[in-house]
Amino acid sequence: LQFKKLEIHKVFLRFLNFNLEQNLSPLILADLTDACYMRYFMNNNIAKLLNEQINKELYSAYLYLDIANYYDSLDLDGYANYYMIQAQEERDHALLFMKYMQNNGLKVTLEAIGKPDKSFDSVLAPLEVAAEHERYVTALINAIYHEAHEAKDYRTMKFLDWFVDEQMEEEENADKMISRYKLFGDDPKGLYLLDQE
Repeated sequence: LQFKKLEIHKVFLRFLNFNLEQNLSPLILADLTDACYMRYFMNNNIAKLLNEQINKELYSAYLYLDIANYYDSLDLDGYANYYMIQAQEERDHALLFMKYMQNNGLKVTLEAIGKPDKSFDSVLAPLEVAAEHERYVTALINAIYHEAHEAKDYRTMKFLDWFVDEQMEEEENADKMISRYKLFGDDPKGLYLLDQE
């Protein structure tokens, strides 16, 4: 394995017009070797799914901005603020995927973000849309994890562990928002108190 990595490393250095006779630091040599190794062995399908997930996370942010905008139009500032925070979290998730790809020598391609296509006619409707969307995101994360497991890509599996835990929490919070609204939201005073939280 070390010999194979050295051979790849030599090709990589020649490609960059480095001279193997130069006095390069061992740390630089190790970094270049590891970077080349990751580029050479990264599963293409996993790279594609990771890149697509950047777009999905940005769409999630866009969707939650749309929900925040709807609640703002109803003067439900608490709900609007909650989904503004959710939108920021989704943007941060996209940046985590992007940075992971960059750190592993993968090309990042940013695609167009789709327009949110949901319409709302009640206070409850966006909560249900958000819960459904979180289950969809969970399925996406699980699909990448499955591909990483099949490819024995333990680094990507480790990276995704945090997202698996995060999605469990997000689904729980989304379901709780719905159940609390159904318990108290039909009463104007109850809705006011929920919005203040």
